[in-house]
Amino acid sequence: MKQKVICLTKPIREEAIRSLYCSTHPRSLAIADLGCSSGPNTLFVVSEFIKIVEKLCRELNHKSPEYKVFLNDLPGNDFNNIFKSLDSFKEKLCDEMESGIGPCYFSGVPGSFYGRVFPYQSLHFVHSSYSLQWLSKVPEGVDNNKGNVYIGSTSPKNVVRAYYEQFQRDFSLFLKCRAEELVEGGRMVLTFLGRRSDDPSSKDGCYIWELLATALSDMVLQGIIREEQLDTFNIPQYTPSPSEVKLEVLKEGSFAINRLEVSEVNWNALDEWNALDFESERSESLSDGGYNVAQCMRAVAEPMLISHFGEAIIEEVFCRYQQILAERMSKEKTKFINVTILLTRKA
Repeated sequence: MKQKVICLTKPIREEAIRSLYCSTHPRSLAIADLGCSSGPNTLFVVSEFIKIVEKLCRELNHKSPEYKVFLNDLPGNDFNNIFKSLDSFKEKLCDEMESGIGPCYFSGVPGSFYGRVFPYQSLHFVHSSYSLQWLSKVPEGVDNNKGNVYIGSTSPKNVVRAYYEQFQRDFSLFLKCRAEELVEGGRMVLTFLGRRSDDPSSKDGCYIWELLATALSDMVLQGIIREEQLDTFNIPQYTPSPSEVKLEVLKEGSFAINRLEVSEVNWNALDEWNALDFESERSESLSDGGYNVAQCMRAVAEPMLISHFGEAIIEEVFCRYQQILAERMSKEKTKFINVTILLTRKA
């Protein structure tokens, strides 16, 4: 899913990179990918960035710049796995560009991006995809969010407000820190898992978690987990609307907004099957889709679930969750909403 989103937002990144290079012509370019993770998509945006700059250099008859690439995530990220792949990454990139590329220097930078991570005015370009919807912590004052694991249709108003205020604090701090780390005229492209609606409890922002809460609630009813365990479990996430993202940028004041766009990705990557007339194939597609979405969410939610409920319930939770997802996906079009913003650091 993350790769689909990265592909969808490519035109915005390309605009950012071209305008950055053409306005500054730097001999050395510093790029940071925040929340880089360590999977197959980790170096995708870096590769794309270097290719775009190298093509521009050919067009303008410029010498290739040096590239300083900073990969940031929390300290528990598998940076060693990324470092092991760097030689083959550089070789592949040189082969694809034929005439070679400028020197590349890579660094892993562990730490939360809700704080300073880089030296003053040391970056030209910052990218983050599917990381900023994660809050620095579960909001305080959400103890009465019974039966929910995030904002849901039955969440009290104080819970919705607490989540929104935590998002405001976190994103404002993020912008302030990046404003200090980026050079004047530096660009930033951020993609959030978000929502179209202005209502935080609308389906397009929280449905995926409501269905996980349904699986957990069923297990409460059957005595597999205790009710108070569910009632004290909340996900530290907030899926903002475009207007909420824009408001924080305008309030913080260090960045000009160049683009603000919304895109969507089907939960079911196999939705192409939907056009087929064969009911058995359609049914199989939905079953596979339920499995794929459950696995995707498992990668995200499992550590939090284990920490709160223990490991013994995990297989049962995701087996139930998969069935609920497949059943929902058979009845309605389910989509993830993405909010992408391109910002320029003001002088």
